[in-house]
Amino acid sequence: MNTEEFIKLLGKAQDLMGEEKYRESLDILYTLKKIEQQGDFDYSLTHKLYQLISNSESLLNQSSILKELKNISNKHESISFDTLSKLLKEDYNITLETGILRREIELLILRNKIPHRIEKDKLIFS
Repeated sequence: MNTEEFIKLLGKAQDLMGEEKYRESLDILYTLKKIEQQGDFDYSLTHKLYQLISNSESLLNQSSILKELKNISNKHESISFDTLSKLLKEDYNITLETGILRREIELLILRNKIPHRIEKDKLIFS
């Protein structure tokens, strides 16, 4: 694959992220990662690729967390990060270590996407 095609696919993946189609974006990005490992691309393209992969994975995680929290926040007053991690694995096939899950939830709180708060190892629904 030449550089122009690589750039075009990076742009397409970024557009899909903007449309909140994170799984489709990741499909393209993982394909580009395999191609990048076999080729000799400019550092800035490689950096952008890995940055987009990281961002897309995080946004996919946050999207799944939001859906799960919407389902359970009306039924419970709080949930432990361990329990939430298990539910995400069961419902969305997403495996997140407790520390990463906590960080994703902190980002959602900072972005004002959820009105909840963290106390010790639990998420408290407000």
